[in-house]
Amino acid sequence: MWDPDKYLTFSDHRSRPFYELIGRVQAPSPRRVVDLGCGPGTLTSMLAYRWPSAALEAMDSSPEMVDAARSRGIDACVGDVADWKPQADTDVIVTNAVLQWVPGHDEILRRWVSLLPSGAWIALQVPGNFEAPSHALVRELVAGSWHSRLSSVMLREEDAVFTPMGYAAILDGCQVDAWETTYIQVLAGDDPVFEWITGTALRPIKAELSDEEWDQFRADLTPMLRAAYPTRTNGETWFPFRRVFVVAQTP
Repeated sequence: MWDPDKYLTFSDHRSRPFYELIGRVQAPSPRRVVDLGCGPGTLTSMLAYRWPSAALEAMDSSPEMVDAARSRGIDACVGDVADWKPQADTDVIVTNAVLQWVPGHDEILRRWVSLLPSGAWIALQVPGNFEAPSHALVRELVAGSWHSRLSSVMLREEDAVFTPMGYAAILDGCQVDAWETTYIQVLAGDDPVFEWITGTALRPIKAELSDEEWDQFRADLTPMLRAAYPTRTNGETWFPFRRVFVVAQTP
């Protein structure tokens, strides 16, 4: 279950990559724009603003997120990215921080290219920080003292996403613009890195645990995160966050 309010706690940090992604899509007047993994719809509305004459299609796998998007006036639906197929008039696909959750998404990208009209655009952004302490320490804790309780939980490994070069190879034949950026996110508050990953990476773990177990898991993890991401003298915590971007136009 996704928590829209928790996800939006860091909305400014999460939205910047979206704007930098769609800024590279040079589609003047697309017929249909699709937001796959629309979340609570806050960024989907920006697609409507960018391309007001386009039909806007929005989808997310989380009913909670879809409800939040609909409350913002977005005609979103519940669906699975792995099963989705573009309609004949789809000229732009945007998938922002979604495909890292989808195993085998390289084949999905190739399928989209084969089904999209000539000159259509695919714009994707995925986090590339699965080697970072924020994820490595979680995997270490789950594999150690929490193994018996969380052995069934599938966590994303370092190979959950590809490099920019890897995505360029997957989209061979398209005109590809691929790059990566590491943002130094400035976070505030108590245990801000824990709060950040609670809205994303820790969702499968939190869903598996009782409230009492979750409190214990937090007590075990937060000292590890504090050591990896120390609070500076001014009270800020610096959180390096690598992201991978790809914008491709079909031949």
